[in-house]
Amino acid sequence: MLSRRLVLRGVLLASAIAFSATSVLTAQAADALKVGILIPGSKSDKGWMESSYDGLMAAEKKYGDKIKVQMIENINYADMDQALTNLATKNDLVIGVGGQTQASVYKIAKRFPKVHFSIVGGNDGESAPNVAGYDVKQAEIAYVAGAAAAMLSKNGAISYVGGMEIPSIVNAGKEFGKGAKSINASIKYFENYTGDFDDVAKSKEATLAAIAQGADVHYHILNLGLRGMEQAAKEKGTKIIGSYTDRCGTDPLYVAYSITGTGYQVQYAIDEAVKGTWKAGYKEFGLKMGPLASGMVVCNATPEVKAKLLEAEKAIKEGKIKTLEG
Repeated sequence: MLSRRLVLRGVLLASAIAFSATSVLTAQAADALKVGILIPGSKSDKGWMESSYDGLMAAEKKYGDKIKVQMIENINYADMDQALTNLATKNDLVIGVGGQTQASVYKIAKRFPKVHFSIVGGNDGESAPNVAGYDVKQAEIAYVAGAAAAMLSKNGAISYVGGMEIPSIVNAGKEFGKGAKSINASIKYFENYTGDFDDVAKSKEATLAAIAQGADVHYHILNLGLRGMEQAAKEKGTKIIGSYTDRCGTDPLYVAYSITGTGYQVQYAIDEAVKGTWKAGYKEFGLKMGPLASGMVVCNATPEVKAKLLEAEKAIKEGKIKTLEG
């Protein structure tokens, strides 16, 4: 697999581009689809980035030598334009993972009109003829996760920690609280933002503060910052609802997982490009796209819990419950 994939890390970006790109990319069949992907965080964060990386691995397994991949990971925001420029000069399809890549994607896409760009977690609004934005609809599944948290909490108190305080992350937090109150109107709900998806110390501090007020089930939209939540929960004996991928049975800290299919979106972008059916524009994913795109899994769930969560999902899909954007 590594023979088909060029992996560039932010701290080595400039030098790696200089000596490795040509040799790796020319080693493949000339007619292979060239895919560049920017994963700005860690591909082992147990979250958004890792789920996206898993989707990339699935696409490589599916297509083999029909695609060749260049990946850049773990970069600073200040290096994002440079990273995307590098990817766009060498690839047919460029995927930006995370809404934090959106501004740079639209900026760089103007310079490369013949390259297709897809944003995993893209929001509606700005448009370009060569950019596709895939909305994961995090707020939808956050509502369902809130309902799950209310049923799983023994103390009647839950918490949410988000990274950057941007609309999609804030809206998911609001919907998590609403979902919890749909089950228990008097539940205590604590919401906090660290300003950084990767800050371990701040996420631990925020989680400990919520625990001190009684919270015993926690939800998040974090990347490496999740490590801080895990540390706090382990120290205090509380539980976490994970995000993005079902990993039930792998860690006793986790009692449930919300599926936000960022990896599914990576595969979707590559599938469409391989088939020649890739389209620009905004596209909603979320619950309507099925369980691979969005869903809720409670580990060892009772029939009653499953039924209530399915009821919530159905109400959202039918428009009976309207959630915020994000």
